[in-house]
Amino acid sequence: MRTVAVIGASGRQGGAQVRQLVKAGFAVKAISRSPDPFYGEQQPDTVTVVPADLYDEASLIAAFDGADAVFHTHPLRARADRATIAGSVGRAAKAAGVDRVVWNTSSWIPDRPGDAHTYVGNTAGLNALFRSGVGATVFGSVLFMDNLLTNWARPFIVNEGRFVYAHTPETEANWISLDDVARIMIHSLDRPDMEGAWMNIGGPERLRPPQLAQSLSDALGREIRYDACSPAEFGRLLANAYGDAMSKEEQDATAEQIGRFYEYNVTAPTRPFEVDVAEMQRRIPLEL
Repeated sequence: MRTVAVIGASGRQGGAQVRQLVKAGFAVKAISRSPDPFYGEQQPDTVTVVPADLYDEASLIAAFDGADAVFHTHPLRARADRATIAGSVGRAAKAAGVDRVVWNTSSWIPDRPGDAHTYVGNTAGLNALFRSGVGATVFGSVLFMDNLLTNWARPFIVNEGRFVYAHTPETEANWISLDDVARIMIHSLDRPDMEGAWMNIGGPERLRPPQLAQSLSDALGREIRYDACSPAEFGRLLANAYGDAMSKEEQDATAEQIGRFYEYNVTAPTRPFEVDVAEMQRRIPLEL
């Protein structure tokens, strides 16, 4: 039984990775500083919780010991540090004898210079990881279906019949399930041709917000309408969702940063929520 260490196992993305790894027959080292990263949910005997500090390479080396691969998803609140963390994860994995690191950047990776915000950070992180010398694969997952289940999106849908997001009605996006992201990461482990590779991934359908609202309406059996909000309003919704986990100053800074990020997303000519699905599925032939 191969073992995969999952960084950020207590988060929505790490949780999906643990879930799919267990389903695929892997043992999992769930890396988290929380003693109960699964919020009371019973975990299989093949899952072990291991503490580590992303800013302490020695602790990462100890946590990765015995793992065949590492799945890395950086913390949302460490956006500015993603290159530093990616380099540390790569060096620690190499020192621990890990065969492959698979990094899910949680956003689009540019294929040319000049894109701002977290996108340029993805490029710097990708370079730092590859330069660490460990075998690595990087996926830029563009936009998550599971965002609709969060406490900054779901209440509007459930309680008010509104799908609220900072997209124009014409914005197109390949929304992808976190479980499909995890399945793609697992698939890459048995692909030697994907060592040293990176690619953007998205879901099989490219949808505009009103089309997504119609899908929600069909699934729920009642009307859900799309209600676009401004990027600034959206930033505040996301920042407020952290509650007491953030200070007022950090919330304000986060809201402003997310607002500027989404303003860029809906105007950028590179269209960072879109993926060439035909090319993606040619390289990764999974049914999503």
